[in-house]
Amino acid sequence: MTLNGILALWMPSTGEVVIIVVVILLLFGGKKIPELMRGLGKGVKSFKQGMNEMEEEIKKPLEDMGEDKPGSTPDNPTR
Repeated sequence: MTLNGILALWMPSTGEVVIIVVVILLLFGGKKIPELMRGLGKGVKSFKQGMNEMEEEIKKPLEDMGEDKPGSTPDNPTR
């Protein structure tokens, strides 16, 4: 079975998505959903910010290694 075939087994169809939305509406009510979505959005934003910070932390030492320091040569690097 291909990867697309495997993923297709786990992806909800349109009917399943409608049922999930109806259940969420029944459980939380119409007034609570905007608050839930706002919280979810803040969580996603925080996650992306953390990922960007980690990426910067990883790239920073790599960029520092690429900079040539005065008096350094490939055979005799100075620190």
